[in-house]
Amino acid sequence: MKISSIKKAGYYVMLLAVAGCHHTPPSGAVVLGEAELRQPAHAVEGLKVREGLAATLFASEPMMTNPTNMDIDERGRVWITEAYNYRNQLNPGHPYKQLGDRILILEDLDEDGKADTAKVFYQDTSINAALGICVLGNKVIVSCSPNVYVFTDEDGDDKADKKELLFRGIGGVQHDHAIHAFTFGPDGMLYFNFGNAGDSILDKDGRLIKDPEGNIVANKGKPYRQGMVFRCNVDGSGLEVLAHNFRNNYEVAVDAFGGLWQSDNDDDGNRGVRINYVMEYGNYGYTDEMTGAGWQANRINREDSIPYRHWHLNDPGVVPNLLQTGSGSPTGMVVYEGDLLPQVFHNQMIHGEPGHNVVRSYPVSKSGAGYTARIENIVESAQDKWFRPSDVGIAPDGSLFIADWYDPGVGGHQVGDLDKGRVFRIAPPGMPYHIKVPEISTPAGAVAALKSPNLSTRYLAWTKLHAMGAAAEKALLEMYADANPRYRARALWLLTKLPGRGLTYAKQAMTDKDEDIRITGIRAARQLGIEMGPLVAGLVNDPSPQVRRAALIAIRHSRWPEAPATWARLAKQYDGKDRWYLEALGIAADGNWDACFAAWMQQNGGNWNTAAGRDIVWRARATAALPLLAQLIEDPVADPREHLRYFRAFNFYPAAASTPVLLGLLEKHHPAHQDIINAYVLLLVDKKALKMTPAANIMLGKSLAAVEGGETFIELVNKYERRDQNGALLKIVTGSGKRELKGQAMKSLLNAGGRQLVVQALGKDTALSLAIVAAIGANQDKISRQLLAGIIVNKKYELPLRVEATRRLGTGWDGSEQLLSIVKSGTLPADLDTTAKKVLVNVWRQDIKASALAYYEPGSKETKLPPVSQLVAMNGDAAVGKKVFSTYCSSCHLAGNTGVNFGPALTEIGSKLDKAAIYDAILHPDAGISFGYEGVLVKLKDGSSRLGYIAGETKDEIDFRMAGGAGVKLRKPEIISRKSYDHSLMPTGLANAMSQPELVGLVQYLSGLTSAGHAVK
Repeated sequence: MKISSIKKAGYYVMLLAVAGCHHTPPSGAVVLGEAELRQPAHAVEGLKVREGLAATLFASEPMMTNPTNMDIDERGRVWITEAYNYRNQLNPGHPYKQLGDRILILEDLDEDGKADTAKVFYQDTSINAALGICVLGNKVIVSCSPNVYVFTDEDGDDKADKKELLFRGIGGVQHDHAIHAFTFGPDGMLYFNFGNAGDSILDKDGRLIKDPEGNIVANKGKPYRQGMVFRCNVDGSGLEVLAHNFRNNYEVAVDAFGGLWQSDNDDDGNRGVRINYVMEYGNYGYTDEMTGAGWQANRINREDSIPYRHWHLNDPGVVPNLLQTGSGSPTGMVVYEGDLLPQVFHNQMIHGEPGHNVVRSYPVSKSGAGYTARIENIVESAQDKWFRPSDVGIAPDGSLFIADWYDPGVGGHQVGDLDKGRVFRIAPPGMPYHIKVPEISTPAGAVAALKSPNLSTRYLAWTKLHAMGAAAEKALLEMYADANPRYRARALWLLTKLPGRGLTYAKQAMTDKDEDIRITGIRAARQLGIEMGPLVAGLVNDPSPQVRRAALIAIRHSRWPEAPATWARLAKQYDGKDRWYLEALGIAADGNWDACFAAWMQQNGGNWNTAAGRDIVWRARATAALPLLAQLIEDPVADPREHLRYFRAFNFYPAAASTPVLLGLLEKHHPAHQDIINAYVLLLVDKKALKMTPAANIMLGKSLAAVEGGETFIELVNKYERRDQNGALLKIVTGSGKRELKGQAMKSLLNAGGRQLVVQALGKDTALSLAIVAAIGANQDKISRQLLAGIIVNKKYELPLRVEATRRLGTGWDGSEQLLSIVKSGTLPADLDTTAKKVLVNVWRQDIKASALAYYEPGSKETKLPPVSQLVAMNGDAAVGKKVFSTYCSSCHLAGNTGVNFGPALTEIGSKLDKAAIYDAILHPDAGISFGYEGVLVKLKDGSSRLGYIAGETKDEIDFRMAGGAGVKLRKPEIISRKSYDHSLMPTGLANAMSQPELVGLVQYLSGLTSAGHAVK
């Protein structure tokens, strides 16, 4: 073996004896104990497998551990990336392999479906916790932020001889939201993605990459945001961004027609996990397209349901989701184009969902220009909640392989077990693992290999056939005549690559009777670098909306003079219901909206005000659409509150274009709702664009009255600095609205000079006074802390009120310090001593906590609990646990409709974590902090500090969330500094505040919060 610029990797071969072969647990199977479940001999017994299939344990510890990703080569060998060195900087107490993590090759030598040997292909710290592996002949692409490497085995000894960079400069080092696995497409291109920690990507030489339009590929909003999907040539050149604005799109799967499919994870606990069909060049809505604001930020026409709000689905320009699956932690995905598994899985996605301990499929049905899907489980954990499928792959025989991270948790910067890991094979019972190495030296042999369900085999076949050129044409034409449309599509891609013949085959395909072949023909023609307009013109009346969708994507950024008229003819076929088609129209018109919209208006003869026309006006980004939006808002028979989407549409235009139209709305005379219209207009326009004359002030007053009591009212009060609305603000604080709204109203009230009004209201009614104190405590600014401190030391207030003030003051960074100062000064009333102690010894600010412990319990030692292994065996009282949740957890977490949306929601935590992992999360919160909830300490120019997390950020402000769910907008000019907080925002030592029965009851309650696994309706 030759070594070139790499460290020599270790090598070993191990024999593995695995008990328990094919198994589908019968009903009434023996229930295994915790220790038995952990043993490889019982691995299969912990699973429930789809009828007609059986699971075999292919490999486990000690042969391999902690598999993060997997691929299967043409010989049926399983390649694994391990992650023993997982997030060590965040978990410094974990052991560390100095030699680094490994790439393993697992091989079954005797065809019994179990690995007999493991070879180390490469080992080094540069691939610690790699998230992706793609085996392409003698080359192996490994994704490990900040780099993507290509390893080459030049002499066939299963050792890496050469290590080269493909890309570098990718964000998310040691992060689950980083660069993910590559896959080889049917067009000979590479496809891959990264999550929203990826941020940007450089070429192998460290140069900035620009897309074909000259945009820098980076999360800067110009135009790209957050997670992205990419396509490039096999050498990394010609990179395109195919879609963007995902959170953690984990792995993109490509079907034979060139269709793209993937999953995306939500901010933990919000039941917004989604499956996406990736419409090329689409925006998928994780953050605000224009500003980058997070999904929690207030906006006009904000979605009522959090799972949909999470993706900005009410905004024009957001591609709809195929399926929302609730909670979860989605991972690897493939499209199964084999025939060994049951029919329901043929040509469908297969996907790992470790959050719910399941591998499942999403059978898709066409619906207009888009799709619908349902869930069909393949393998799920019958008993073993450590089953964490991190990836799936298809072997050359069509069997399904599952890489199992095997851990009490799902990663997320934390690992509970470093020594275990599993790989399972799923196939019909008794099916041997027999792999025939493909023979690709002839066109016929290579065509046969191109039909394989295995990607690595197809890569070899594609590469060989492409190299043969015209010599392969006859064999490819025979394959193109096959009854299987997916075989036909694979052949078509290669036929369209033939020099001098490619366009002919693409044109022929565009007239095929099969709509999927027509779509493939369009996609293949696009890759030939020709002007697509004239070709697409012949498809404008295609009966298939799917084909018309592909045609629209094909004329995006077209310079053909007739492109706008062609777009308009396609737009006239929009039915007013199909959001997929509408978004395809938007993508196609990008950069040419004015011409496209003008052509559409001309063709419809001014008859635009139909259900379909109104949608196009809403989706448009054409200057000529703005007065039509105003006309829809001013419809005399319509209630503008039922058409808020038209107001929201103005946010997607430059202010120079939208402001004159908006100001014109202020001069209208709606017969019933002009004040409401004015309120939203005043919210949308730049304050500087409006002269606040006496008449304008009167108009603003009427508008405030029309929207009194909601977020729009508060935003208007703040924007126009009104000081005459304090009574209405106090009414919101003492009303029955949401906690966060009350906190916002209190902040506005105090900023407007309403302190005296607040003080006067305190003490008149206990329930109302408690609501006022809670709202004061939602804001940790100086004036709020002063008010809380004044209530604490003033015994004229009832004890419950002072207890609440003590709790609220102690939740903040500066507030906890102020409370401790009150305690040490001796001014704390004696009847609050117990409350103050409980608050301070459990506060998340570690220096204050240490000081409080030294003050209250000098020389004391932490309460000793039994080991987690013993706690898990205890049966707690869930009713007690629910009360404990209400006392200690509900101020920061949601469980169903109870609690506060601050930290990760716990509504389905029992489906994601077993009892041991829940105990670890409570006892050791610093060990694993959910992405997006990392603490940040912000210091402001007024001398105060805020501790919380950043829920969203624009160029002007950050949306900052603090304990209790309070959200504040911090303007960047007011911020001196912000730095990462070294600890979880969940206080360490919280369990010490509970008795052991309370802790055990809490875990019993949380472990019972599970999902039925149904998609969100």
